[in-house]
Amino acid sequence: MCQFLVETKREFVLSKQVLRSGTSIGANVEEAIAGQSKADFLSKMSIAYKEARETCSGCVCSKTPAI
Repeated sequence: MCQFLVETKREFVLSKQVLRSGTSIGANVEEAIAGQSKADFLSKMSIAYKEARETCSGCVCSKTPAI
């Protein structure tokens, strides 16, 4: 999707933000799994959820289908 935004729409700022938020989802889920407490787990999963929503909003802003 990021490549589509850059090559087709010539959109650089949004594509970089979608890339950052999209790749941080997995990192936050991994951190949650390795959490030291239930509160730590929930905090990291909450961050991952917010990043997923941000990634989806980037798709909506660009009118690009989520991949």
